[in-house]
Amino acid sequence: MAAGYKFVSWNRTKIIYDLALFAGVILYLSSYYLVSAGFDLSTEQTTAESAIVRGLGTCAFVMLTIVLSIGPLARLSPRFKPLLYNRRHFGVTTFTVAALHGLSVIFLYHGFADGNPLVAIFTEDADYASLNSFPYEALGVTALLVLFLMAITSHDFWLNTLSATFWKALHMLVYIAYALLVFHIVIGALQNYKPGIYLYFASASAIIVAGLHLLSGLKEYKADRGFHMTDKAEWIKVGKISAIPDERAIIVPVPNAERVAVFRDRDHIHAVSNVCPHQNGPLGEGRIVNGCIVCPWHGYEYDPVSGKSPPPFTEEVATYETRLEGDDIWLRLTPNSA
Repeated sequence: MAAGYKFVSWNRTKIIYDLALFAGVILYLSSYYLVSAGFDLSTEQTTAESAIVRGLGTCAFVMLTIVLSIGPLARLSPRFKPLLYNRRHFGVTTFTVAALHGLSVIFLYHGFADGNPLVAIFTEDADYASLNSFPYEALGVTALLVLFLMAITSHDFWLNTLSATFWKALHMLVYIAYALLVFHIVIGALQNYKPGIYLYFASASAIIVAGLHLLSGLKEYKADRGFHMTDKAEWIKVGKISAIPDERAIIVPVPNAERVAVFRDRDHIHAVSNVCPHQNGPLGEGRIVNGCIVCPWHGYEYDPVSGKSPPPFTEEVATYETRLEGDDIWLRLTPNSA
């Protein structure tokens, strides 16, 4: 995290991550090109140029599918949580590959048009009322614009400028972009490949993403139902200290408020708001490291007693009073005053 604006810096972990990501993109594109050379993936003759265009397009779509799957996977299993830390690097790389796909499409299919090639995507032989003539490329361009907006606002400077709530809402547009890309591929497949492997590829990817989100949402719903309380309660029993792993937390739903993360630090219990001010990340899914609660998304740290970040950082989360009665943990629902 940063106390003020600073350019992106690469540490050893980020360098390894980015190199592995770059190698994965090159491996995918190389494999796609070789497969396309040996097998005709459409009803049309596959050329070297069209293989590059489709390879870039499918690579970007696979990458976006992975980006959208990381969140629910991390909630379903802690083994996937390390993937959260550099997810923004993954997202910006996804946009870069998607932009290369868009530019290659314009050059290969519209570069020699008499008019503006970008306008031609939306208007050339287009009939928005007909599935057979619907300009599916327009869906891809619209999705690319959304990914561009997300990429240029990915730095923490924009997060702090726009506020975490607005920034998070802005980046939720990624789901609209993904839906547009699914229809972009499906309609394109129906028009050109009848139906071709791309139709099944896009449909299966969408089902996987939707299924993972539903499963993680169901897990959260079941966890919330485990707590029974009324709006008039001042204290609630949230569980037993022996049930919480050391330096970990349970997440408690609170009436008319955000969830609360109840951490165990050896024989001590601390409770803080579950919402990290950085990107509204779930603090309760993190752990205590060297005496500080560490957010699982980007490593922001908070003192579990005061809720404040260590100097010179100024982020702060609300804290809650707790007490132990034997092995039972009790939580006061009203946050402590600042």
